[in-house]
Amino acid sequence: MFTFLKNVSREMKKVSWPTGNELMRYTVTVLVTVAFIAVFFGIVDFGISQGLELIIG
Repeated sequence: MFTFLKNVSREMKKVSWPTGNELMRYTVTVLVTVAFIAVFFGIVDFGISQGLELIIG
C-alpha cells in the first residue's frame, strides 16, 4: 500500500499542471460549450414539441 502511494506521489510530480490562466480559459470554454449545447437542444425540443402539437392538435 505504501509503495503504491509513493509511486502515485512520484508520478504526480511529473504531471504538467495548467497555469491559472490556462485553467480559466479551459473552464470558460467548457461552460460556453455546455450552455450552447443546452440552448441548441432546448430550441430543437421546442421545435419538435410545436411540430407535434400542430400535427396531433
